[in-house]
Amino acid sequence: QVQLVESGGGLVQAGDSLRLSCVASGRTFSRYPMGWFRQAPGKEREFVAAISWSGSATYYTDSVKGRFTISRDNAKNTVYLQMNSLKPENTAVYYCAARSGGSAGSVYYTVESYPYWGQGTQVTVSS
Repeated sequence: QVQLVESGGGLVQAGDSLRLSCVASGRTFSRYPMGWFRQAPGKEREFVAAISWSGSATYYTDSVKGRFTISRDNAKNTVYLQMNSLKPENTAVYYCAARSGGSAGSVYYTVESYPYWGQGTQVTVSS
């Protein structure tokens, strides 16, 4: 079983930055592809970014390309989401997700691909 704990959310103004962190339990974190998703009120959970277990591959939804960066530190069992130039439409609860398997360059971008989820962290961007 994998447990994920997110942190780093908060209330910021448009144009500000935030860095979300997700710490995972388990000795095999270094072999888990990871993803970040978000869910705004009244909307479905949507993909934001993903990273392969090796860190060699990343993938982003179009709306965050060039502003958000996903990274991981396998020695710390942690995946990060650096969010720059935040916009009000980025307001949501952000979740990290994990799964096992895949090659060193595999990334996954659907909710159904991930069996393990954190509790979420709220990000609110004011205009």
